[in-house]
Amino acid sequence: MYKYDQYDQAMVDARVEEFRDQARRRMEGSLSEDQFKPLRLMNGLYLQLHAYMLRVAVPYGTLNSRQLEALADIAEKYDRGYGHFTTRQNIQYNWIKLEDAADILADLAKVEMHAIQTSGNCIRNISADHFAGAASDEVTDPRPYAELLRQWSSFHPEFTYLPRKFKFCVIASEKDRAAMRLHDIGIRIVQNAAGETGAQFYVGGGMGRTPMIAPLIRDFVPIDQLITYAEAALRVYNRYGRRDNKFKARIKILVHELGAAEYTRQVEEEFAHLLSVGVEPPHEELARIAAHFVAPAFVDGPKTLDRSDPDFALWVDRNTHRHKHDAYVSAVISLKPAGGIPGDATAQQMRVIAKLARNYSFDELRVMHTQNLLLPHVRIADLPAIWAALDAAGLAAPNMDTIEDIIACPGLDYCSLANARSIPLAQRISERFAKSGRTEVVGELKLKISGCINACGHHHAGHIGILGVDRKGTENYQLSLGGSEAEDVSLAKITGPGFDEDGVIAAVEKVTDIYLAARADGERFLDTYRRIGMEPFKEALYG
Repeated sequence: MYKYDQYDQAMVDARVEEFRDQARRRMEGSLSEDQFKPLRLMNGLYLQLHAYMLRVAVPYGTLNSRQLEALADIAEKYDRGYGHFTTRQNIQYNWIKLEDAADILADLAKVEMHAIQTSGNCIRNISADHFAGAASDEVTDPRPYAELLRQWSSFHPEFTYLPRKFKFCVIASEKDRAAMRLHDIGIRIVQNAAGETGAQFYVGGGMGRTPMIAPLIRDFVPIDQLITYAEAALRVYNRYGRRDNKFKARIKILVHELGAAEYTRQVEEEFAHLLSVGVEPPHEELARIAAHFVAPAFVDGPKTLDRSDPDFALWVDRNTHRHKHDAYVSAVISLKPAGGIPGDATAQQMRVIAKLARNYSFDELRVMHTQNLLLPHVRIADLPAIWAALDAAGLAAPNMDTIEDIIACPGLDYCSLANARSIPLAQRISERFAKSGRTEVVGELKLKISGCINACGHHHAGHIGILGVDRKGTENYQLSLGGSEAEDVSLAKITGPGFDEDGVIAAVEKVTDIYLAARADGERFLDTYRRIGMEPFKEALYG
């Protein structure tokens, strides 16, 4: 994984001291909240319902054990003993005091971490496939390119104050495990017929108030021109993106209103201009970065396991993923026990996971887009020991990609923007299906919950999506069906009128009843929905 050089460390250390002075002036009263707000947001500090929330960047989701242990220490010292892992592969702390914020940033800097650009109208944390560097189906490890984008975008003077926040995603396989086409810019690393490496660019995706799927605007950009093309795409957006209306300020609106063809024409024109003035491809910097992502020293070993323990066998079946080396797998650590808060991990659990990463996964782990954690490089022979340790820590729920593997935002329990609670709903649904034993019967079903239209819980992309709304002062929940964030990307459609909390839980159960009654052999929920359409579900829900 990438290691800071002297410039990285100097940049992060300088930002800590700059923010320490800003926070001091705010507490003394020489800065008003309006003056302080843009400064704290550029350092990942939000003012939520009950306290400040700090969002810490985990670039493309990659951590080592020392960093996770530092995150555990922060949870214990400055928060309430836990952290919340998010769909953008970050971690958030919900109970931060302003007087502690600079000290937290200083602690992060000691382990090559920061909270820079995790908020504000700038380029946010670059996300990537959480199986990067381990997946058997990838063209190459996409993380060097994600790191190159991170370095290019950090403090970029032209893109510090964009019309709106901006999100990149980088993958390198046909299978999309990171919702790539639901980002402002999604990049897929590919190889052409000549065996040359390049990048496909998808621009103008996103969720929120107006969800859109990013169209392909260029099917092959030579890999050494990736940054130049990204700069061209950002320049056109920065030039014409709406600044007079925040609801129409995202790049998806610009691409939609201009049309993908006209937006592409302007990007190509800007790209040609940048090349004509002699923009140098970052060959040396890319080579320097790539040297940090050399594959670990894998060794041959057993490829089969004793599966006599049914609990262990179920966990292996659901929570491990094929690795590029046939004596290894990637092991998912579920942060979603039945009745638990999706994405939460205690300080002690983080320390257990850090130890497992150090002992069994080449000192590397990942934050997953699904709000779980991952040991990317695990010997098959070590799985029993890993499972036993996870089980003892309450981290061995065998529920990857099931209805219990719910994505949920913090909702009205924490967020000042939310209209309804997400966490209790996720807890009750996961408990209901776990107790009934229906999880195994239903199979793959991705359920996502957002507490407001901003869609931090990605409800638009759920096979079943739930959106919390305010209905005359009462929490109400809209149900949607048919979304997908994968390579078969689609946006979910609302079934009809909303429900109260009890009603939406019953509705989810009824939807799964219709699926089980109608599915053909081998069909997932999404396959059945796409075959039979919305009407059978609406009829069952509303009569």
